[in-house]
Amino acid sequence: MTTITIIKSRNGNYKRVICEGHAGFADAGSDVVCSAISVLVINTINSLDELVKAPMQVDSDEERGMIDCRFTENLSEGGRLLLDSLVLGLKGVVSQYGRKYLKLKFKEV
Repeated sequence: MTTITIIKSRNGNYKRVICEGHAGFADAGSDVVCSAISVLVINTINSLDELVKAPMQVDSDEERGMIDCRFTENLSEGGRLLLDSLVLGLKGVVSQYGRKYLKLKFKEV
């Protein structure tokens, strides 16, 4: 199962996105759920970097299926919109394939 934790401040600013684990929907290389999650997360991080120059630090470990994206400053309106879009896409994956493969968690700090 993949677990994605979205962390926001009390006033609604995105602080961190942590993606961990492999979905386990199918064998490696054929797992459409894992692929969908990866595309959504990686494209969002790339868009944050290229399109809005978001202040962030990203760490990853492909074997563990881990991506940890920390925002070092508050995001611009465009950055928040990109992350809102990520959340929308991830909720769609949960709706389509179920919580057995993707657990989406929200935390406030």
